[in-house]
Amino acid sequence: MRTLASEALWALIEPRIEPLRYAGYAQRAAALRTTARRLCRTHGVVTHLRGSFPEQPCVIVANHLSYLDPLVLVGLHPACPVAKAEVSGWPFIGQTMRDFGVSFVERGNPYSGAKVLRRGLRALRAGVSVLNFPEGTTSTGESLLPFHRGIFGLARLAGVPVVPVAVHFDEPDLCWVGGEGFVPHYLRTSARPHAMVRVQVGRPLDATDADSAESLSDRARHAILDMMGS
Repeated sequence: MRTLASEALWALIEPRIEPLRYAGYAQRAAALRTTARRLCRTHGVVTHLRGSFPEQPCVIVANHLSYLDPLVLVGLHPACPVAKAEVSGWPFIGQTMRDFGVSFVERGNPYSGAKVLRRGLRALRAGVSVLNFPEGTTSTGESLLPFHRGIFGLARLAGVPVVPVAVHFDEPDLCWVGGEGFVPHYLRTSARPHAMVRVQVGRPLDATDADSAESLSDRARHAILDMMGS
């Protein structure tokens, strides 16, 4: 059985997407969507979607439960994700994600944050949405951690809507938290016949109506909290 790493690597070297690292934002996002859907099928991930994403480019913000979240969300809507810098060092996966257009941010490093925001702005101006998990780390989904505000400043600068999304796992042990290693958690997850993921897409928030990135962040966080409780 293919693992997450080998499946992603196989997709990368497939002849039709081999030159992916030289492609534009739209081509990378489309290829990532195809691969994410393949990975979800391979690993028995079943998604129940409520709501819909807008047709125009947007900033998607969601609560963060595990490595399944970005696969599910980019499988539903093509986007350029933002991930923590530690993932870039994972064997095979890090470089593969980079070639698919994933941006890596080093928390606490202003230069890294500014670089990722510039890339996000270019993606949005190219007509491609940006996916971000503003908590900055995973949680059990029982609550919502404080939001980092940089991505909301990007939405205001680009003049695109912010789309709040709530992600829920039917089985709590699918959440990847508490410092557990990736490999043991992944092996347990991949041994399941299926994994049920529920996604609720909220009403887009007009970034141009917000007085600041902070107020926009608060509105998005409250929207996600409301959906988590519904």
